[in-house]
Amino acid sequence: MKKVFIVSMLAVILLLSLTTNILAVEQKNTLETETASEIMEIKDEVKTEKDEYTRKYGSESYGMTAYILNKVRIFSIPFCFLGIAVGALYQYVLGTRRLDMKQKGFALIVSFITILVICQVLPLIFAIVVRGWRG
Repeated sequence: MKKVFIVSMLAVILLLSLTTNILAVEQKNTLETETASEIMEIKDEVKTEKDEYTRKYGSESYGMTAYILNKVRIFSIPFCFLGIAVGALYQYVLGTRRLDMKQKGFALIVSFITILVICQVLPLIFAIVVRGWRG
């Protein structure tokens, strides 16, 4: 009786594994085509955005620099807020017992706020210098 039960369970497991493999292959093919089309759309959007910066600044190198500075500006916000949160954790939670942790937290907060301000102001300064003084 045990042998019949074990053989039937193995057969069920084998059938389930075969059907999941077939479904996984079909799903993989559809995901590949969807992913490829999404990648092409993103590539086209980036290309048009770079072309817009190139047209706006009148040079390929200035356009690429403005594009990169804009991306740095956008991605610096969550990065710096995370760093400020870690610094606040060091200063206000861990720093209640140890003075060195409090100083480390304060230094982290000050440095991440400085980085945030620089990353937010740098594209503005670039635009003023390139478009204003260049002509």
